[in-house]
Amino acid sequence: MIKATRFAAVLTMAALFLAGTALAQIDPGVQSGNRGTGVALPTVLTDDNPGILAFFNDGLLRFQEVDSVSNGLGPRFNSNSCSSCHAQPAVGGSGSAANPQAQFTSNGVAPSDTTPYFITSTGPTREARFPFFFNANGTANLNAPNGGVENLFTVTGRSDAGTCSLPQPGFAAARAANNIIFRIPTPVFGAGLIENLDDSTLLNNQAANLNNHFGISGAFNRNGNDGTISRFGWKAQNKSLHIFSGEAYNVEMGISNLVFTQDRPLPGEDQLLRGLPAGCLNLSGNGYPEDTNNPGAATAAAGLDDASGFSNFMRTLAPPPPGGVVLNGTSVSAQSIANGSALFSAIGCATCHNSVVGTTQKSKITGSLSSAPVNAFSDIEVHHMGAVLADNVSQGGAGGDQFRTAPLWGLGQRIFLLHDGRTTNLLTAIEAHDSRGSEANAVESNFDNLTSSQQQDLLNFLRSL
Repeated sequence: MIKATRFAAVLTMAALFLAGTALAQIDPGVQSGNRGTGVALPTVLTDDNPGILAFFNDGLLRFQEVDSVSNGLGPRFNSNSCSSCHAQPAVGGSGSAANPQAQFTSNGVAPSDTTPYFITSTGPTREARFPFFFNANGTANLNAPNGGVENLFTVTGRSDAGTCSLPQPGFAAARAANNIIFRIPTPVFGAGLIENLDDSTLLNNQAANLNNHFGISGAFNRNGNDGTISRFGWKAQNKSLHIFSGEAYNVEMGISNLVFTQDRPLPGEDQLLRGLPAGCLNLSGNGYPEDTNNPGAATAAAGLDDASGFSNFMRTLAPPPPGGVVLNGTSVSAQSIANGSALFSAIGCATCHNSVVGTTQKSKITGSLSSAPVNAFSDIEVHHMGAVLADNVSQGGAGGDQFRTAPLWGLGQRIFLLHDGRTTNLLTAIEAHDSRGSEANAVESNFDNLTSSQQQDLLNFLRSL
């Protein structure tokens, strides 16, 4: 009799579990199809500023070029093309489902290296950083902040690299010391609109955001030279797209340019040792910087340096349009998406992820950048995100647990989520906002208190962006 009772209880619990599973909310996942992402701004396509379309197309081509040592790659790098990292769902996006970094040690890009443990063929495209320098015994020295990028690969062993021989960073040792964090590429769709927001608009928007009942208060990261608001990168550490381009070209691909003019050693080589060895300097043999203007070019666009070409491409790249959502093979209703949008604001998500951060100032570049609403779903501010998301890396005025509110436009077709790509699931990403010290705790709690149906509507809305 006791056994029968226990068995009945087990059946009841199993039925409840299965019922809960059937009713549970589901991230609709990455939406397929072409929503029109990856094209130029409308007025660029009509060439409203004579020649502007040529600058966009030229920048797009440069963004997809695969670099070699002869034109500046290395001596250390994370990838050999901008578009290898910014590929999903179109050129200019974030990391794709197939990670090209996983093939570099076998296809001759980095023949003498070992693929780092955190790089897989289906995982996120990543860069690595060590938050702290190391003690002699291999532990993290918490009194010696580092935080610089530790490039994954070297040119060692390549036929075009001469005698340059460099070791890879000690990624396994850093993991053992719990002293390694990751970042994934940020999408750059609509970046020109964000760049063209004046500081007054952002400051007025910040003042409006502070009028909330969710315990949220943001701050701006500011440029160290002129004190104005910076806005690009995971911690809003870069002021302009030109700086963003020049830094990425130098740090991610090892190419010196007119913005960042020297070969870059690792942080430890630069601050604790004597920099790069002589045999690894100026590997192209053409002098510095490796990326320069081309005064003899036949067209104005071709005469620019690559970093300028990249920034022109990003500056004139249209924001990603929203679209319909398919869940388990069935189209989600417009009413569900509308309900989710209302809930997004009601529970407090929009306090940071502002649907419209402001309207741009007049642009001299192209008409689409003038007096345009910026529907980025971001306030461009940095916020304390708590212990779960903290990476202990400071950049500019942003501390170890502060991150720029990630723009959500294009989220419907983004694969890897959060700053380090730790998840592909929106629910997991939302839950990560709730931890000790996070400004989002009250909002995440509000999400938890929604019904399953309401949570599903909100997830559907997010995947419509």
